[in-house]
Amino acid sequence: MRGTSGESLTQARDRFEPVLRSAGEGALALGEQLFAVTAAFDESAPLRRSLADPSRSGADKAALVSAVLASGFDERVVDLVSGLVRSRWTREGDLADATERLGLDAVLASAEARGALEKVEDELFRTSRALVGQREARQVLSDDTTDPGRRAAFVHALLDGKVDRVTEVLAVHATRALRGRRFVPTLGWIGEIAAERRQRLVASVTSAAVLTQAQLDRLAGLLERAYGRAVQLNVTVDPTVLGGLRVQVGADVVDSTVLSRLADARRRLVS
Repeated sequence: MRGTSGESLTQARDRFEPVLRSAGEGALALGEQLFAVTAAFDESAPLRRSLADPSRSGADKAALVSAVLASGFDERVVDLVSGLVRSRWTREGDLADATERLGLDAVLASAEARGALEKVEDELFRTSRALVGQREARQVLSDDTTDPGRRAAFVHALLDGKVDRVTEVLAVHATRALRGRRFVPTLGWIGEIAAERRQRLVASVTSAAVLTQAQLDRLAGLLERAYGRAVQLNVTVDPTVLGGLRVQVGADVVDSTVLSRLADARRRLVS
């Protein structure tokens, strides 16, 4: 997702980071405004076409965004989105995708500012796991024919007072703005962004039995040495798992037998 002129998403994220650090917990409001901008792009075909029109100059598009966002939007958000629209995006929907990602960065940064990012990441995972056996609830939260307000109210009822404010904001966004996605996988995706922000990989671990803390520490250490980065373990217990343990890091899937061989090889190397 990259513009051929103006700012790419990566450049916009880099430029936005000092703003988020300065905003502290106030970054939450910036994120919610960026979610509102994303919704406006998604809902207005004329606006999307105007901003995707290759015959319009970047300055003209930036002026249009400034006019649209003139009332009720923080000037930092206006400046950020104006930089984005100066780019020429490959697909009409890419601009909304970029704006949403910046919104997620902002909301997560607000949790980071008060030391709650790890808690939010864990709550997103636990929320998705709690819905595994709730087929009807998952369908409601992923049904784009259902009124978004009803879906959001469902999430409020499910999470209100039980999770961090940022976790609830992200979960509400995940169901209100489906954008062709399903609710539970979206929570997983946001959790990966949170882990990335903490400079950690996410390892989804499915175990046949509850792992002890010592076992978790050994597994985390092995994976961290293998990948060269800190690893966040998200553990699910499933007695039907063959071999006792299944670990997935991104596209890599490793079973317990392979992990054992890796551990044995390392012991032989250091002996």
